[in-house]
Amino acid sequence: MTVLVEQRDAVTVVMINRPEARNALDAETMAGIGEALVAAEHDGDVGAVVLTGAGDRAFCAGMDLRAFAAGGAMIDKSRPGLEVLTERVYPKPVIAAVNGTAVARGFELMLACDLAVVAEHARFGLPEVKRGLVAAGGGTNLPRRVPLALALELALTGETVDAEHVLRLGLVNRVVPGDQVLPEALSLAGAIARNGPLAVQVTKRLMVGQAQGAGWDEISAAAAPVFASADAKEGATAFAQKREPRWTGA
Repeated sequence: MTVLVEQRDAVTVVMINRPEARNALDAETMAGIGEALVAAEHDGDVGAVVLTGAGDRAFCAGMDLRAFAAGGAMIDKSRPGLEVLTERVYPKPVIAAVNGTAVARGFELMLACDLAVVAEHARFGLPEVKRGLVAAGGGTNLPRRVPLALALELALTGETVDAEHVLRLGLVNRVVPGDQVLPEALSLAGAIARNGPLAVQVTKRLMVGQAQGAGWDEISAAAAPVFASADAKEGATAFAQKREPRWTGA
């Protein structure tokens, strides 16, 4: 299987399983990721998702150029794909556990995640222009995250940069030794999943909305139901009783 899915308590781990192809994305792999994300979205027991790659060479090398050159279909339109994550606000937090190089669509896939833990040896870039292509899967949104000149340097040269560079740019959260990437990402995901699910999802939606210019009225309207929820009452009651809260997501 090109995508493996594992449940670890309240965290779904989605692993791109094509190490022989540097975890490059073909139609089957993108559909597998999309289906796993849809399943996690609708599973009330899932509080967060970790997305990673098999092996230690690559998180994802982007689009499978061999399949593209051969003229094969790159998207299975009958199944959900990466748009589940990249073209909307996916409701549950997604942590990228970047076990190796993330370039082209692989870099864009990492950028679509909410948090990122990356290996010290990993490299990052948007090399599409080197192949006569455009970073249209999210790379052209990079100026929303970093100054325009820095985004243009990455996108127009096509050169790769190291983990410390993307950390300085604020594009990732933590740089750790390679063997610590998945454990650290799972630790982050677990810390998130222990919190009130409704509060986590609304907080994510509001913060992303703020980053994209949402107005205060919209934010206030979205936050109001959280304060009136059963989870909000349970959180306060559990605090007063000095016990762990029992969330219902309502």
